[in-house]
Amino acid sequence: MSNLLLKNATLADGSAVDIEISGEKISQVATAGFLKSEAKTQIDCSGLIALPGFVDLHTHLREPGFEQSETVYTGTASAALGGYTAVHAMANTSPVADTAGVVEQVKALGDEAGFVQVYPIGAVTVGLNGTQMAELGAMAKSKANVRVFSDDGKCVHDPVIMRRALEYVKAFDGVIAQHAQEPRLTEGAQMNEGQVSADLGLAGWPAVAEESIIARDALLAEHVGSRLHVCHLSTKGSVEIVRWAKARGIQVTAEVTPHHLLLTEELARTYDAKYKVNPPLRTQEDVEALREALVDGTIDIIATDHAPHPIETKDCEWAAAAFGMVGLETAASVAQLVLIESGKSNWQRLAEVMSLNPAKIAGDSGHGEAIAIGAFANLALIDPKAKRNITSQTASKSVNNPYAGLEMPGAVVHTVFKGRLTVTDGKLVSGGSR
Repeated sequence: MSNLLLKNATLADGSAVDIEISGEKISQVATAGFLKSEAKTQIDCSGLIALPGFVDLHTHLREPGFEQSETVYTGTASAALGGYTAVHAMANTSPVADTAGVVEQVKALGDEAGFVQVYPIGAVTVGLNGTQMAELGAMAKSKANVRVFSDDGKCVHDPVIMRRALEYVKAFDGVIAQHAQEPRLTEGAQMNEGQVSADLGLAGWPAVAEESIIARDALLAEHVGSRLHVCHLSTKGSVEIVRWAKARGIQVTAEVTPHHLLLTEELARTYDAKYKVNPPLRTQEDVEALREALVDGTIDIIATDHAPHPIETKDCEWAAAAFGMVGLETAASVAQLVLIESGKSNWQRLAEVMSLNPAKIAGDSGHGEAIAIGAFANLALIDPKAKRNITSQTASKSVNNPYAGLEMPGAVVHTVFKGRLTVTDGKLVSGGSR
């Protein structure tokens, strides 16, 4: 017997359907009004867009070690409210996720919370120190089945280690997700290098620090014949390099964050550290280039880089503040603004960049699937006509929200994870035991 019926939902192609869910999978999809079901729970989804549940390839859940910022429970609760059914947890925890034991712990915490599927990302190097390769094979063979590896927060700056890592993950179709930042070029950097940094007297972060690493690593990936994923693209030049690499046939994919699609360096003039982020907010020209690249396919996905911090590390002078922003509950709204409200793309492209493509890059079985009979029931249902006044408060433990005070389009009304409602009517449904 079916457990859930979603009536009168609109798919990305504009068709109105009823979606019946039995257990963890979709059991029927039929033209709206024609499906007869005895489902225990039936929800009228008139006016809502039904999309495959979102997948975030770049999330910082902070646990273990930094529970004052976030826990797996609070981070995944925030993710569910944002329409996510899977998130990938970066390795910069304490201890670092550089062993099978730590990645298995993170996976177990995600399973316990029960809001989304948590996929641990394994560190490329021991302790993120960039000098010795971590236990990539052991993490890949562990219960966590790690396929994405990254030293995010730090760049794998040594080209020899980067080459060896690319060679190693090729054996099990893994991918290296690189935080493109040449460390010597960004020593002491506080924001984008340009006129605004000069006006404010803050140390600048040049675009070439990002672009030079992307170019190097694209060539290494070509040489090795392995897969490279570029984290949080932020400059026009980076877009051009990725476009060149793809034209050359190199196996490279790229992500952009919501904040780099919307916000610019001008916000640094407020000296409000909620706008301090790594890589930094760039120019309007960069924003426009990133938007264009997202539409034309040069950039493959949107990833949040959700980076929660305690208030004391943000409510302070700019130079002393931590880098990072939260963003799980607003990502879909930014995507709608950039792709739909602008008239430049459509809901199918939003589904691709928020769900289908990240799941494909990471090899997330059961996620990023088309809404069809037999697919896992991982769904996000969005009210496209809703308007939200964003506040700093979310389900996250942290309040470093750069969108606070803005009105954003769209709202996630329901989230379904493995056939179970984790969010209904915009409210969180209890996940696991914590």
